[in-house]
Amino acid sequence: MKINNRLLLLLAFLSFSACNSKTDKKEIPSIGFIDFVEDATLAKAKQGFIDALSKNGFSEENNTLKINYKNAQGDQPTLLQAIDLMVSEKPDLIASNTTLATINAVQRSKGIPVFMMVAPRPDIAGLTDKSGNAPSNLFGTYETLDYIDTSAALVNELFPKAKKVGTVYSQSESQSVDALNRLKKVCATKGIEVIAIPVTNSSETQLITQSLLDKNIDVFFALPDNVIFSSFETIVKSCNDKHIPILTSEAGLVSRGALASFGADMYQWGYQSGLQAATFLKDKNIITLKPEIVNIRLKVMNSKVAQVFNIQPDSSFTQIQ
Repeated sequence: MKINNRLLLLLAFLSFSACNSKTDKKEIPSIGFIDFVEDATLAKAKQGFIDALSKNGFSEENNTLKINYKNAQGDQPTLLQAIDLMVSEKPDLIASNTTLATINAVQRSKGIPVFMMVAPRPDIAGLTDKSGNAPSNLFGTYETLDYIDTSAALVNELFPKAKKVGTVYSQSESQSVDALNRLKKVCATKGIEVIAIPVTNSSETQLITQSLLDKNIDVFFALPDNVIFSSFETIVKSCNDKHIPILTSEAGLVSRGALASFGADMYQWGYQSGLQAATFLKDKNIITLKPEIVNIRLKVMNSKVAQVFNIQPDSSFTQIQ
C-alpha cells in the first residue's frame, strides 16, 4: 500500500512538473522577425531592435524571449510564404525590416501587431485607408521623405560644380520611386540633372551602374533601395574605378564605401522600434502605441573616402573609417 501511495505521489509530481514546464514555456513571449533581403546595412537595424528588447528584459540568451527569424533573400513569393508561416505560429508580435516586409506583414498578419523599421510613413507606403488612418496593428518607426532634401543638399555642399547626379532604382519599390522623385525635385531647384536607370535585381547592378557611369555623371546618389543595399559593394567598386563619389541618405552605406550621408542611423532606427516592442511585450497593451518618426538622424562621412576626394569635413559630420 505504501509503495502504491509513493508511486501515486511520484506520478502526481511528474504530472505537475510537466504541466508547469509547458506553462513556463508558453509564457515566454515569441516574436517573428522578417527581413526582405540579406544585407549588412539592414542587419544594423535588426541588431538595434534585438538590443532594445534585451535591455528591457527580453532575450533568447536569458530564455525570456523566442525569436523566429526569416529572410526572404529578396524574393517576393518567399517573403509571402515566410510571413504566412510566421502568422500560423501565432507570435506575440512581428518585426518587419524594410518596406516590402512591412506592407506584406501588415496585410497578412491577421491582427498580430507589426513593428516596422527601415520603412516610410504609412501613407507613403500606401498603407492608410481613405480617411488617412494607418492599420490598427501597425507600430514601430518610420521615415518621411524630408531627409532626402538635406541628403541632396550634400551634392552642392561637397561638390558645388556638380551638374549631373546618377542613380539606379527599383521600380517595384515604392520608397525608392518616391525618394527618386523627391531627389529630382530638389536637384532641379539647384540646376542639377538627375539621370536614373531602373534595375530589377542585384545581378543586374554591375552592368546598369557601368552604363550609368558612361553618361559622365559627377556624383552617384544611393537611394533607400533594397537592390542598392544588397549589391552596394558592386556599386562602390564601379564608382571607385571611375573616381565618382557616392552620396546617400543611408548612414549605414557610409561604412560600406559611400563618401557621406544624411539620414536615419540604422541601428538607432531598429532600437527605437525595439523599445516600442518591449513596451508591448510587458503589458500587451497597444493603446499608448502608434507609428512614430525616427528620432535620430546623422550627417556621416567616411574619412578614408574623404581623403581620396580631398574633402575636409566640418564639425557637423560624424566621421567614421
